[in-house]
Amino acid sequence: MTKQQLFEQIQKKQSFLCVGLDTDIKKIPDHLLEAEDPIYEFNKAIIDATAPYCVAYKPNLAFYESEGVKGWMAFEKTVAYIRQRYPDQFVIADAKRGDIGNTSEMYARTFFDEVKVNAVTVAPYMGEDSVKPFLIYSERWVILLALTSNKGSHDFQLMEDRNGERLFEKVLRVSQQWATDEQMMYVIGATQGKLFEDVRKIVPDHFLLVPGVGAQGGSLQEVCRYGMNKSCGLLVNSSRGIIYADSSEDFAYTAGQEARKLQQEMREMLKKYL
Repeated sequence: MTKQQLFEQIQKKQSFLCVGLDTDIKKIPDHLLEAEDPIYEFNKAIIDATAPYCVAYKPNLAFYESEGVKGWMAFEKTVAYIRQRYPDQFVIADAKRGDIGNTSEMYARTFFDEVKVNAVTVAPYMGEDSVKPFLIYSERWVILLALTSNKGSHDFQLMEDRNGERLFEKVLRVSQQWATDEQMMYVIGATQGKLFEDVRKIVPDHFLLVPGVGAQGGSLQEVCRYGMNKSCGLLVNSSRGIIYADSSEDFAYTAGQEARKLQQEMREMLKKYL
């Protein structure tokens, strides 16, 4: 999916919502535990209920890998289901990979050749040669961690060098030499508020994947005020606030309603800032 195609989906649905599929088998409704593949059945129901209101899905690999082989199979089946039923959805493997070149090449092969997601989150700490193997796939996206939503992000990401440049700013500036805004996005946490202004000074045209709205306390209003650009430029993720909104047999319906509420808020933000 190209940048223009993603923007077209945002315009069509009046939404820039990404639903995070952080599926914990200990939190899904009890009646699903009797199924052959509870994680997949939960995901399928969530996807069917939320697809009209979102433009992207983001399975978090930790939740699948924690279940071993059966968890990985549920992940693969989930991606395949989205691909088959909702081919216009942008699928992100939230894997946070990044290693020496030949190892990154294997990660890239896994997610792009085998599972066939649109994008994968990548840690930039090891530098250009750890990221380049993902960029070989011209029709796929790399989403670099830059300024994350967790409290510990300030431990390193806001550290300044002798010229006053902060680490996240260096990541944004240097990585633009590796790929354009047609192939690279950045993770910027919703809890960073006004710092979105500083991000946009360096990467005005890139898409940003924005976790942290909802359960982590990020403000959608602030994200849009400081982060939206002429092509929207935002994929705002919500996970727990949607998929765990209800633990009864009506869980999927409730998830759909929560996604719809966010979509309605996003429609207003698009009218206001785009």
